[in-house]
Amino acid sequence: MTAIADPATRRALTWLRTPEAVRERCNALLALAEQDALPHFKLDSARLDDTANYVAAVIRANYPDLVIPYHSRWRHFEAGGIDRWRALAATLTSCDPAELTRLRLDLCTISVLLDAGAGAAWSFREPDTGQLLTRSEGLAVASLHAFRTGLFSGDPHRPLRADANGLSHLSEHALAAAFQVTPTNPLAGLTGRVALLHNLGATLRRRPDLFGDPPRVGALADHLRTPLRPARNILITILESLAPIWPGRLTLNGENLGDVWPHPALTSPLPLAGKSLPPGMEPGVGSRSEPGEGLIPFHKLSQWLTYSLFEILEDSGTTVTDLDALTGLAEYRNGGLFIDLGVLRMRDLSLVATPIPVDHPAIVEWRALTVALLDRLAPLLRARLNRTAADLPLPCLLQGGTWAAGRNIARERRADASPPLHVQSDGTVF
Repeated sequence: MTAIADPATRRALTWLRTPEAVRERCNALLALAEQDALPHFKLDSARLDDTANYVAAVIRANYPDLVIPYHSRWRHFEAGGIDRWRALAATLTSCDPAELTRLRLDLCTISVLLDAGAGAAWSFREPDTGQLLTRSEGLAVASLHAFRTGLFSGDPHRPLRADANGLSHLSEHALAAAFQVTPTNPLAGLTGRVALLHNLGATLRRRPDLFGDPPRVGALADHLRTPLRPARNILITILESLAPIWPGRLTLNGENLGDVWPHPALTSPLPLAGKSLPPGMEPGVGSRSEPGEGLIPFHKLSQWLTYSLFEILEDSGTTVTDLDALTGLAEYRNGGLFIDLGVLRMRDLSLVATPIPVDHPAIVEWRALTVALLDRLAPLLRARLNRTAADLPLPCLLQGGTWAAGRNIARERRADASPPLHVQSDGTVF
């Protein structure tokens, strides 16, 4: 973070880059929904029990032993029952453990950043297997194959990395070819994805303390690898170190806010929840003149990346603690679950048939309610499965789970399994 002279601005920016900020602002909208005071959605809390029953059934079908891995990018690399990462790792016999961890972080970060919605018209035909993959699995496998060819490396002698030179010189044509994009196989937000990776390359150069010299994404593993690392700390490190990469975002005193959006319902004074933050980070009491007032942070891709880093760090000897400090993900599978099962209902049905920009208040509202409702759903699921929060932390419930259930119900309701609302994707949000 650059030096910011104004204490209130510095405090607000620090707070907006925390999971506590995501949770509090999303719950502020849920509180308004409970008063039937939101402009775009009506809430039917009575439908949460049926939703919990539906998700619990999906969890038991997918994981009968209730041994559920984290919701992470690594699951998508296993699409079609093929463990592609394990196959790649088996060829890296000369790679020492520390370098293997860096390589995994290179791959995982690039793949997550390329994971914003692909659109219903795109697919990827895997060269090795002939499998036709779409959406998140397709994006994951396409990015893995591109990584294997050295697309994100600027060093031809070290193709398996994502470094500043490779990312800065990546062309839209090269990414399109790697992802098999054609006029009849369009990928939503291709230009935005390339811009995001270009920005990442520039950001790596600005932080040699985190990304090394020559700079590469995977060098961050050396900073994060400690005996104990709270999940919250990993997320904040990601949010602060990668803040400049997000194209076309709101800024506060010149600092890029990332996945943070305004909503008109939050224009009245709100208390900022400092009580749960470490000493010295308490933001005090908000007011209409408070910097950042009226904004709702989600940090969806950053939290998705953080969840995906857990097993890399754990495999390298780091114990990740306090997993439930992070929030559920504000994306269309989790959000679609609540619409399709009647917990949320659109007031203006004309919006259902029209592509909606990601910054539209209806989308911001939907995403905020999704995050808050996932917190409400979690204890209902654990009760039905006879498990505690320690047994089934939130990242496992998402995997088991709400994301899978959101996809299932979408398939039941719509032939193409599309979400109930259509968001105009720029390839950098969700």
